[in-house]
Amino acid sequence: MKAAVLHAPNEPLTIEEVSLQKPRAREVLVRTAYAGLCHSDLHFIEGLYPHPLPTVPGHEVAGVVEAVGSDVTYLQPGDHVIGCLSVFCGACQQCTNGRTVLCENTEVKMVPGQSRRLSWKGGEVMHQFLNLSAFAEQMVVHENALVKIDREVPLDRATLVGCGVITGVGAVINTARIPAGSTVAIIGCGGVGLSAVNGAALAGASRIIALDTLPEKLEVARTMGATDTVLVGPGGSNVDPVQAVRDLTGGGVEYSFECLGLKVTAEQSFAMLKPGGTATIVGMVPFGQKIELHGFDFLRERRIQGSSMGSNHFRTDMPRLLTLWKQGKLKLDHLISNTLKLEEINEGFARLKGGHVVRQLIAFG
Repeated sequence: MKAAVLHAPNEPLTIEEVSLQKPRAREVLVRTAYAGLCHSDLHFIEGLYPHPLPTVPGHEVAGVVEAVGSDVTYLQPGDHVIGCLSVFCGACQQCTNGRTVLCENTEVKMVPGQSRRLSWKGGEVMHQFLNLSAFAEQMVVHENALVKIDREVPLDRATLVGCGVITGVGAVINTARIPAGSTVAIIGCGGVGLSAVNGAALAGASRIIALDTLPEKLEVARTMGATDTVLVGPGGSNVDPVQAVRDLTGGGVEYSFECLGLKVTAEQSFAMLKPGGTATIVGMVPFGQKIELHGFDFLRERRIQGSSMGSNHFRTDMPRLLTLWKQGKLKLDHLISNTLKLEEINEGFARLKGGHVVRQLIAFG
């Protein structure tokens, strides 16, 4: 099969012929329909997070089941599925405590470098990325990395739910659990941030303040449910985002969500809270980088927390989100900037790095 391969950080991906092993017990072969270009992939491509190389990146994906291995009972050939990196065993302490997103079973949720499902050049190891490797025509994954969906749902829309949407909406509804009437600020209006805006609207927030450096993204944020927007950076005449949020709310928000993965914005998300507020870090701050906070602020019961993939229970959450889309409450259409061929992946990531796109999808035949 054809796949996009990362050989070294900060080098273009190349299209290579890669081989897949046949699905073994509890494994599933999926024909990839669409895969989204996500900033998380870019973090690994740029070397901000480590991963064994070479690897086939990609993790936001939907497709159709082609074959199943032994002991697979949940899926059968022809099923439409969404892949999720939050693969779970269902039996470890985290899973049985209801936190499947934090599954600790490395036989199912394999650590980077462990999987041998991919190979190339006659048998050399090709590392699987986050137990998925979506930038390829096919995938072999554990059945618990997949959720079956209604065949009437377009697979391009379904793909969005696999990472960006579940991460953003889930951070608001599952991780922070904001109550109706809350005041909310969301820093960064990419795919995840815009989904967080939509999630806050779904949860009934009374004030949703979206912050970004690009006016076109703030326009989209309005359509997703933002009540206020703040343009920061050069286009915003060097507006102080923290002060802007405080001015709009009379002292700060109850909940903030950092959706960029930057040290400065993580610190700002905490600084814009009112006393008793909670900041949730959704973005991937570069590996090894620390954030600094004022100790006094904790005396006023401000909190800061992380969110992994929207604290999802994806087999429950994703079908529910797609139902909300059918009802017109979850907005997916606004997130798709364009579709690409696999051979155009490097140009797609260049556009993503420039910030002027939301989600680009690779369409596989």
